[in-house]
Amino acid sequence: MRTFSTLIVDDRADRVHVQLTRGDSRNAINRDMVEELHLVCAELEVQPRILIISGSQGVFASGADIAELRNRRPADALTGINSLLFVRIAELPMPVIAAIDGWAAGGGAELAYAADFRIASSRARIGNPETSFGIIPAAGALWRLAQLVGEPVAKEVILAGRVLDAREALALHLVTELHPAEVLVPAAHALADRIAEKDPLATRLAKRVFHAVPDAHPHADNEAQAILFESDAKIARMSAFLERRKR
Repeated sequence: MRTFSTLIVDDRADRVHVQLTRGDSRNAINRDMVEELHLVCAELEVQPRILIISGSQGVFASGADIAELRNRRPADALTGINSLLFVRIAELPMPVIAAIDGWAAGGGAELAYAADFRIASSRARIGNPETSFGIIPAAGALWRLAQLVGEPVAKEVILAGRVLDAREALALHLVTELHPAEVLVPAAHALADRIAEKDPLATRLAKRVFHAVPDAHPHADNEAQAILFESDAKIARMSAFLERRKR
């Protein structure tokens, strides 16, 4: 991993932790951050590892950079600047964990929706205020949020400006864990540890088949299982289990 201007990247053997660091703008997602996150994705597509994304200075990400958005025109919308990035993040081979401290608003919320896991601090706030700025949340909220929390709540958030606090997000299963802010990133690493204990190939195939279109099942499941039935890890892990059971 290289040096970035909007990110701090902790590159490890089994995971990469990306911290958003545009503290002067509450981690607003600008074009530079988008390009740098694409570079991280490119690395993880070649060398699959778990990805942890967190914010800084008590904010996950306050949304897309309004100064840039104000100047964007139809051609910019049609290129899908943020939406293509978030699709790429969602499709990374290994799981993605969003650690949400403070505000995840607008594009910041959509970035979190693209993750496989969302954990949060007790001061997390999640919302999509785009319509108050005369635009729509076009980078995933209009379909991902309904999948995550159901259509009625998603419409409240998107059309009526409801902001979910940490406890509401937990009750809705939008986030799966709450932690004090000071231990949120360690909690994300603890979750990554649990994932990393599993066989990486099995994890990658499970994620891929999980997100397959409904018509692909059960054929996609069987094909993935056929690959794993021939893997060395399957034999080794099952043999170790059987040996432990003998003791």
